[in-house]
Amino acid sequence: MSRTMTRNQEHFRRALTRMPLGVASNFRFWGEDRTVYVKQGRGARVTDLDDNVYVDYRMGYGPAILGYADPRVDQAACEGMKVGGVFALSTEMEFKVASRISSMVPAAELVRFSNSGTEAVMAALRLARAYTGKDDYVILEGSYHGLFDAAMWYTPMDKWEQVGEPEVYPYSEGVPLSTRNFAHFVQANDANQLEDVLQRHAGSIACLLIEPIMGNCLGIAADPAYLRAARALCDKYGVLLVIDEVKTGFRVARGGVQELYGVDADLCTFAKAVANGYPISVLAGREKIMRKIGRGVAHGGTYTAHPVSLAAAEKTLQILDETDALERIAQYGTRLRTGMGTILKARGIAHSFVGHPSMSGLYFAHEPPRTYRDWKRSDYTFYDAAAKVLHDERILCEPDSREPWFISAAHDDACLGDTLAAFEVAIDTTLRSVQTTRKMPA
Repeated sequence: MSRTMTRNQEHFRRALTRMPLGVASNFRFWGEDRTVYVKQGRGARVTDLDDNVYVDYRMGYGPAILGYADPRVDQAACEGMKVGGVFALSTEMEFKVASRISSMVPAAELVRFSNSGTEAVMAALRLARAYTGKDDYVILEGSYHGLFDAAMWYTPMDKWEQVGEPEVYPYSEGVPLSTRNFAHFVQANDANQLEDVLQRHAGSIACLLIEPIMGNCLGIAADPAYLRAARALCDKYGVLLVIDEVKTGFRVARGGVQELYGVDADLCTFAKAVANGYPISVLAGREKIMRKIGRGVAHGGTYTAHPVSLAAAEKTLQILDETDALERIAQYGTRLRTGMGTILKARGIAHSFVGHPSMSGLYFAHEPPRTYRDWKRSDYTFYDAAAKVLHDERILCEPDSREPWFISAAHDDACLGDTLAAFEVAIDTTLRSVQTTRKMPA
């Protein structure tokens, strides 16, 4: 049965009269005819307004790590409601959740809470600047650290061949151009380039802000040797290592990417998987740095550490810490990649997978990308076309090939079977389309 979008499209037209693009976030707009509005989510599936039921691999960009409406987490959240709401005062639960995080992540000696990943990274950058007394920062090309001015810069392709550091540009109007010189960009997995930048600007750089697994660029992963070198270079040049684990935290391992790589941050941020979708984020780090908060550094928020989110976080982290949920997530991700690979190999399509099995990117070339430039220079039209067919076959992945496929503990054999059947249809349909235009995957 073909997918119908009648009610979704009708609602889009209504929503457009009161909301820009008809949605609450730019990234939810997929076009006038294809924007999806959710009626309900359960486990690893979501139902839209037309009662199309999808196997979901977006999972809210990763938060629903246990699956939508997990009864254990939702029951805990209900208990959190009984506390009474927002008081602009603290509760005992803050200490319990902070203690759990510290036990799972050695670098998280002290913890503060915020509401979103963006807020946590903003606070981390402010704290790094305050602690070091320096204003500049280094970011990896292609990384994503939230929608705030300091992180909203990019280096355009036509500037990449410039000698030295290419000039950066804002990827939104309204970002003050006067702040562009604070940001320095380097490519992933190039320790020599990183040292060159740190050496030339050592007196002004506060921190290296890094996603060791790029959550918005296929899951491109740092080489272990590169991350160890980055840690050593930060120490050498008096720069703080800020590891952004908004997406990887408590997903790729109980101790996040820091456990996976065996590298400790000076400061680190977490958000997506902390409370299985309830709004909360974390800024954590070494005690001597974190003690600056309240002693010169401002941090707070009316809704910070909401009792409902804290209760959900306590239960979610307990499950991730004390059960085999993460192992099952990784096993499913491995089986999914194997099944997809078998379909692609049978058709002679060059491909590779990027990132961790719990958050994989699919790349149509034999060798996986090691930098954002590798992805940007590639032809990703085949993926984009296949993603649209997958949506029609009721498999929900991000239509932009940069976003990884997120796995939850609720994905099961039925999800896998439905996904691989749909994937085969999508690949064959896309192959017929590209053959018509004499284009084939790389």
